[in-house]
Amino acid sequence: MTTRYRVEYALKAEWIKGLLAVPFVLLSQPTAVFEEGRGTVIYMAQKAHKRYGEIMEDVEELINDHSGHSVILSLLEQQLIWPVAHQTAGTHDRSKLKLLVPSISVFYTPLLLHEAFRYQDARRHISFRRFVPPSFNDIRLILNTAQVMSLVKDGPLELVTFDGDVTLYDDGESLTAENPVIPFIIRLMLSGTKIGIVTAAGYTDAARYYGRLHGLLDAIHASDMPRRYKKNLVVIGGESSYLFKSTGIQPDMLCYVPRQAWQLEEMRAWRDEDVVELLDVAERALRDCISNMRLRAEILRKERAVGLIPKTAGYKFAREELEETVLVTQKILEMSAVGKRLPFCGNDVFVDIGDKSWGVLACQRFFGGIEGGKTLHVGDQFLSAGANDFKARLACTTAWIASPAETVDLLGDIADLDWQIAGRKIGDART
Repeated sequence: MTTRYRVEYALKAEWIKGLLAVPFVLLSQPTAVFEEGRGTVIYMAQKAHKRYGEIMEDVEELINDHSGHSVILSLLEQQLIWPVAHQTAGTHDRSKLKLLVPSISVFYTPLLLHEAFRYQDARRHISFRRFVPPSFNDIRLILNTAQVMSLVKDGPLELVTFDGDVTLYDDGESLTAENPVIPFIIRLMLSGTKIGIVTAAGYTDAARYYGRLHGLLDAIHASDMPRRYKKNLVVIGGESSYLFKSTGIQPDMLCYVPRQAWQLEEMRAWRDEDVVELLDVAERALRDCISNMRLRAEILRKERAVGLIPKTAGYKFAREELEETVLVTQKILEMSAVGKRLPFCGNDVFVDIGDKSWGVLACQRFFGGIEGGKTLHVGDQFLSAGANDFKARLACTTAWIASPAETVDLLGDIADLDWQIAGRKIGDART
């Protein structure tokens, strides 16, 4: 389901944004716009860069105290500075970061915030801005960069999972041959990284997924990568309901994998009668919303999902209608007995059994038990506790993007960081 306005991930970014607001107010020189020359602006930018970096370093230390992770200090140094590695000791609810940001959860890796800030500041010129303070999007991209830096430095990156719409391709479109994300995904596969596409689209027919992903599947088939690598791609449909794997033989051959072959033990306890009951409850809630708000919608019921679709092709619901329908349905499900027994999530106004966390966990299990700290999920729906990518944070590290172009940039950063680290290793070996 699409939305709530104040949410956990957003609160973390907003908290960092608030920390940066004070030095922006104190150090920015808006009146320099009237002065000749760039001396004042450069001096201001240097001071702002230094102070922003110090704040990011302070937040990084708070995260290390909370989680016990660090790629910078030795184990002895960590013990001297942080007597209690709260997360590893099971006492992360007592960390200073938890007191400052009560909604904070666990970390799978360190976050190299100071280094990531320098990287993004060189791109976005945050320190040079005199009228626009560090924004939510600035922080979001810094967090993404910090995450991929840590994953690459502590590599190898064993699994990358992607949402579909708005992450790999525009909403409602498909992954065509000219999509610039394809070379980066193939590069990941050539390095041995497994790929999972975890989508809300709940098809039971492999041909439907080929229709959405044909550009990528054709490119993998045409590439000269070893067949064992071509098989390292799976599609999880309905968030966590169906699994199809690439055979590596021909592009349109996505092979259906029976549910019992990849389900987690916890998922085996989801009874069929509970699935039907939950979808019945959701359907009644959706029908009430159609009636109460006179929505131009009809119900679409699937095996493991139910939702609203417009009665007229091309018609779009008003945001307020979507918000109300989402919140009503979500609250009714949360309060129901079956909603307490069975996990569910939604995308737009569809309710699915399970959620992205189960989909990512299924990918990890299918590929032999990959850890959350070796997995990256890339998606666009982190803006609310009901958004479908938000739950992936329970299974692995995540990157929040806002468009397919940002996904390309993120994978480009991973490629660049890989080359930099490889270059350093070659240099160290020569010396």
